[in-house]
Amino acid sequence: MTWADEEKITAGVRTMLEVNMGWRPGEQLLVVTDVPRPEDWAGMPVPALTEMLERAVLARQVAEIARRIRPGAAVDFVVYLATGSHGAEPPADLAARLRQADVVIALTTYSLSHTDAREAATQAGARLASMPGFLAEMFYPDGPMAVDYRQVAAEAEAIARRLTDAREARVRSPAGTDVRFSLVGRAGMADTGLYVQKGEWGNLPAGEAYIAPVEGTAEGVLVVQAGWHPGLTEEMRLVFRAGQVVDVLGGGMVGEELRQFLRPGDDAPLYVARRNLAELGVGTNPNARRPDNILEAEKIRGTVHIAIGDNAHMGGTVAADFHEDFVIPQAELWLDGERV
Repeated sequence: MTWADEEKITAGVRTMLEVNMGWRPGEQLLVVTDVPRPEDWAGMPVPALTEMLERAVLARQVAEIARRIRPGAAVDFVVYLATGSHGAEPPADLAARLRQADVVIALTTYSLSHTDAREAATQAGARLASMPGFLAEMFYPDGPMAVDYRQVAAEAEAIARRLTDAREARVRSPAGTDVRFSLVGRAGMADTGLYVQKGEWGNLPAGEAYIAPVEGTAEGVLVVQAGWHPGLTEEMRLVFRAGQVVDVLGGGMVGEELRQFLRPGDDAPLYVARRNLAELGVGTNPNARRPDNILEAEKIRGTVHIAIGDNAHMGGTVAADFHEDFVIPQAELWLDGERV
């Protein structure tokens, strides 16, 4: 295993705390991370397990750097057992800690974004950066954190306004993606990377506009290309009918695991919620480049991503224990019949 070189990441951590989060004297900073469960030690592939451990150590380094930047400041570091999937609720004691903080850095493997715990924390006033899958290199001077976030925000906000004004969206790609859905009555949002006001939150690295499509309206096929999802070595197709994934084709081991998790054809509410087409997003970060890390890939400027599962925490009506993004390179986005 390799640990982050603190000399390489210190400037990026300082910028994150002072610019992205607006951390002020007297405010309580909470850095949280998740660590492997016993079943992860037994069954998780060694490279993924190693990356998870490295991320947890990186989170501790961030807390230590914060203490050096502001000696005497209230900086807490909390570790909890991983939930096992993006959007699954963390332990109740952690949820309570999130609500008590002024600034939260959630440097985790599994996302807290689409959880009641995150929503309660930001409603209580916490400013929160959700950083699932974050890698130390993202702090480097040429990484996706080292951008002019005001420019990133301006572009994301402009696209969000376009999404709000649209009634229908269609996404196509040379690889074969062709899916359409309604946006009627839904508001586009911008993940700007600037969380300096009470209750603001989003991803870091940031840079996307996104919207929750109307449930039950998605029709078509989403093609996920090899190399554009963690562990995916062959093409995978998700087929949508009436807003739901009705089939997962190909994808090798990743596809098989997704089929088992979604169980197309099973009408149990748990699986119906997981199969919901939840999100349309557009990346706006010019320094985002890595295709196999979802956190970074979905921010790549000019890409489009579609997510399934929970959207209740972003303007939709489906609550699920799962939210997974799939990034589409070379995508065409059509809004009300006009190519954007």
